[in-house]
Amino acid sequence: MVDHRHEKLISLSMLAVLSIFAFLALFPVLSLLVASLSPATDLMRHGLSPELFFSKFDFQNYVAIFTTEAGDRYWDWYLNSVIVSSILIALSLLFSSMVGYALAMYEFPGKRIIFILVLLVMMIPFEIMMLPLFQLVITLGLVDTYFGTVLPLLVAPVAVFFFRQYSLGLPREVMEAARVDGCTEFGIFFRIMVPLMLPSFAAMAIFQGLISWNNFLWPLLVLRSNDMFTLPIGLATLLTPYGNNYQILFAGALLSIVPIVILFLCFQRFFIAGLTSGSVKG
Repeated sequence: MVDHRHEKLISLSMLAVLSIFAFLALFPVLSLLVASLSPATDLMRHGLSPELFFSKFDFQNYVAIFTTEAGDRYWDWYLNSVIVSSILIALSLLFSSMVGYALAMYEFPGKRIIFILVLLVMMIPFEIMMLPLFQLVITLGLVDTYFGTVLPLLVAPVAVFFFRQYSLGLPREVMEAARVDGCTEFGIFFRIMVPLMLPSFAAMAIFQGLISWNNFLWPLLVLRSNDMFTLPIGLATLLTPYGNNYQILFAGALLSIVPIVILFLCFQRFFIAGLTSGSVKG
């Protein structure tokens, strides 16, 4: 009985601590929700606050997104972010998984050097590489294009490292059996190994999607026209010295969370498995 009470007390204590951390994590979202339902005049007077004044809540900020000219621009930015993130997730998972798989499963000259270079690039801040990357984008004529926005992240070092670690645990016997049956190397990868790597693909899809969706600095450097802006840049343009469009800003910021939540819900059952399997060899 004593042990049972002790275990129950520990469980309740852990639940209380985790609930506090969950509230702290959700506090910014709660503040954003309150702001999106508050009149713009209150936001200008009192700023962003989590205080609840239900009598003042309305949905005019969300109505403005669908009925005003600024709202029309918002949906253009939203679509651009969806396109950029979709392209980045698809191409990054393809190329990064192929590189990581090759580094793990094949022996070839310079393999260790390439892996060391991948680790070194992981240690270099992206801000240091922006200028040469921007020069490359200019040379290729990709300024103010979707592909110019995703180019630097197509083969992300973090993703390559993650896929390599995950691939180290894949059974090599399956590869040998497939070769005996006459399967090509690309066939082995796409038809046999990719299904075994689905947890790692799910984890990296969430990670890369989050990076792309929230990316601000690189798109700000590459994109020029208002019609090509992604959502973070577009929302930033609503804050100007001549007036701040709070009703679009806060409601739009809250709606911007939706795609990432959907992405996580779609892949959540693979997410933990992918992280734990990719973190160790075997």
